[in-house]
Amino acid sequence: MLTLVENCFSPRTAAFFDLDKTVIAKSSTLTFSKSFYQGGLINRRAVLRTAYAQFVFLAGGADHDQMERMREYLSALCKGWNVQQVKEIVAETLHDLIDPIIYDEAATLIEEHHTAGRDVVIVSTSGAEVVEPIGELLGADRVVATRMVVGDDGCFTGEVEYYAYGPTKAEAVRALAVSEGYDLSRCYAYSDSATDVPMLEAVGHPHAVNPDRALRREATLREWPILVFNRPVRLKQRLPAFSMPPRPALVAAAAVGAAAVTAGLVWYASRRRTTSAVSG
Repeated sequence: MLTLVENCFSPRTAAFFDLDKTVIAKSSTLTFSKSFYQGGLINRRAVLRTAYAQFVFLAGGADHDQMERMREYLSALCKGWNVQQVKEIVAETLHDLIDPIIYDEAATLIEEHHTAGRDVVIVSTSGAEVVEPIGELLGADRVVATRMVVGDDGCFTGEVEYYAYGPTKAEAVRALAVSEGYDLSRCYAYSDSATDVPMLEAVGHPHAVNPDRALRREATLREWPILVFNRPVRLKQRLPAFSMPPRPALVAAAAVGAAAVTAGLVWYASRRRTTSAVSG
């Protein structure tokens, strides 16, 4: 059980959550590929590649080197794609694709942290256009996510502005502690991946959630709690009174504070609908 509500004289605290396989059951960036294919935005080969990447991700087989190669490939692939089109499609499909794969256990933890007076911060390698509306859906207070540079024409340049991965996540957590007054020794963090060990080390209450093999070893050695989340559930089923934000609100949420799309988002983003699909 979490500690009781923070009293008004205590320093501020927060709970930092990785997103993929920690709060939701799949990769947030790869989940949209089918709907983009159905809309004619990417070709069949790209869909097959995202399906394979999703399999590797769920199997815990993507190591640091593989993630770096994927980032470089996807960053180059997204060059010239229209940002607004990506935002609109993410907002339009968010209900159907993300709501069913939110872990019941994660949603409960988020509620408990809020009840205890802690901020909830999503810290994800996925892109702002995906993570921000998901954060809105979950009631998160802040979001840290990957951003890519957007040119004056509103299209991706292919350059990464900010990559929220590995040690960079820990740096973001420390920066938020300074700006928001968080006492990190009393903060919580949750992740499934060994690449997030720096973020977990930064707080006083680290937790491994559905950990990959490397993180499980690390958590066991350090005696960090290991949690198993395995009950994806729609928020409306979990909370009958829960009201999903209307789609226009989600469109607005996707736009707020998001100057660019993630390196991961390029798996399913596309050029304008009138252009041809990515060649195989």
